[in-house]
Amino acid sequence: MGKRSCLEILSIFPYRCNMLRQVSIKEWCSLGVLVRVMTESNYVAMLPKAESVIWEANVNGVSKKALIPNHGILLDVLRDEIGCLGVKRGCDMGTCGCCAVLIDGKPRLSCMTLAGEVSDSEITTVEGLSNGHQLHPIQSMFAECGGSQCGFCTPGFLVVISSLLEENNNPTDAEIKNAIEGNLCRCTGYQQIVDSVRAAAEIVQRAEAIADSTDAKANPHPGMPELD
Repeated sequence: MGKRSCLEILSIFPYRCNMLRQVSIKEWCSLGVLVRVMTESNYVAMLPKAESVIWEANVNGVSKKALIPNHGILLDVLRDEIGCLGVKRGCDMGTCGCCAVLIDGKPRLSCMTLAGEVSDSEITTVEGLSNGHQLHPIQSMFAECGGSQCGFCTPGFLVVISSLLEENNNPTDAEIKNAIEGNLCRCTGYQQIVDSVRAAAEIVQRAEAIADSTDAKANPHPGMPELD
């Protein structure tokens, strides 16, 4: 890779693409010095400002509209403008899967997607998987089978798996693992996640309705002594 000016490196940032991996340590250090100098000298004000555009899409079944930069990233728009905080910011480089959403029913990484590319699309985030208080089978089984521990990666898994079960309600273990290979989890070891998918697939096959998640439970702490 030939030498690049600091301004060329800086221009990469708005797009958060995998080119960030190509920036060397020496270039990062040069960039740090440049940002400090630009900030102290008010040079930032001289950089061209992105044009604002009106963005529209159907998010979780509701028509949404927002004024965004023309190079706005879908992750930022969903979190900061639409309020879908279930979409998590993880690596910002398309490697962890935390930010996965459905675009017209297909999984996409929102940190790697320009919002303008999916304008007028049907977008589903983890908030849109449930039907009111009735959870999606994979949401219910994640809780039942221990598929979620710290929970940070969970929204991405749920979105991707819901798409899998929509296309194939009886996936093999190999198909499950292939579907979630782009999602990272540092807590479960993945087996509980695979178990959750199997259990959810059985519910989908039997077309069972998941109970209202707000219904009172006869014993909310099974195995524990009941209090008087």
